[in-house]
Amino acid sequence: MTRAPRIPNLGGARAFILHRPHPTVQAINRQLSAIGLITLDCWPELPPEALAADFVFFDADLGFDEQFPWKPGEAPMPLVALIGSEAPGRIEWALSHKADAQLLKPVGNAGVYSALLIARQSFEARKHLASEIASLRQRVAERQTIVRAVTALAKGADDGRAYAQLRSLAMSWQISVEDAARRIVAMTSEEATGEEGGDDQSHRA
Repeated sequence: MTRAPRIPNLGGARAFILHRPHPTVQAINRQLSAIGLITLDCWPELPPEALAADFVFFDADLGFDEQFPWKPGEAPMPLVALIGSEAPGRIEWALSHKADAQLLKPVGNAGVYSALLIARQSFEARKHLASEIASLRQRVAERQTIVRAVTALAKGADDGRAYAQLRSLAMSWQISVEDAARRIVAMTSEEATGEEGGDDQSHRA
């Protein structure tokens, strides 16, 4: 049976509102305070302490990249876009920052709580996916390193024996096969560099 996502307790969380002074900010502040969040308003850019925030609301209408102390799409917390204009350029800019949820302006007396929950879940899912992709890339890189090490050990002979030799070396060095493969590849590269250097010297002689 699939367990339903647990609703997090947001009391005590910190939220920055990156928006010019406006009734929208007041409406968001009222809802956040009622939920139990600590709110901080700022404009025209986020202060360095915003890096430790739990949420950031940002104005998609007048926003620009330099407002954020991180690169577009690399926010370390969930983002909620505040959208008043549906101009394609503004929507595209908000998407470039990977907003996890949105609120349409003018903001009334509801909507902030659901935006927080959606943003949190979307952000966590995106982080999990990024972690899985990084893990898969690392595994692919490790396999490529093992293939290179086996090729270096085999020197045109039996790959099976070369792989067995790699495992034997890993056991004798008391390291993983992946680490042993990296060591073999590094040693092979150093030997190749040394040979090239020797050839250069002989040519100069």
